[in-house]
Amino acid sequence: MKLSKEGRKLSKALFRTSFVNGALDSARVSQISEHVAQSKPRNYIGVLKELARLIRLELAKKEATIESVTDLDAGEKNEITRALRAKYGADVTTEFKTNSGILGGVRIQIGSDVLDATVRTRLDRLSVDLAA
Repeated sequence: MKLSKEGRKLSKALFRTSFVNGALDSARVSQISEHVAQSKPRNYIGVLKELARLIRLELAKKEATIESVTDLDAGEKNEITRALRAKYGADVTTEFKTNSGILGGVRIQIGSDVLDATVRTRLDRLSVDLAA
């Protein structure tokens, strides 16, 4: 069943109250979830699912995946991590992966943001431009 407008509003309000000093607080999230489950408002399962989705998206904003064709050295990793923390906050975690399919360059995904400076993407764009 689709979540109603009121259910989405309630989920967003609950999500906003789950922050303490600008950071998501897991204890507060647990308290809120328990309260909703006990009080059982209309379509409370949908409200809890929407709340879980919002929390998952918020947590994804703090996890960066960096892909390159080869392993980066420690200096490059530190520089990328420092730049990401300056832009997205000090609590960003980074995970470095190798991907031979990108041919060269770096692809960074943090939450729904994707910073793609890979050779594969440039070649794909060029082929689309030439085909048009």
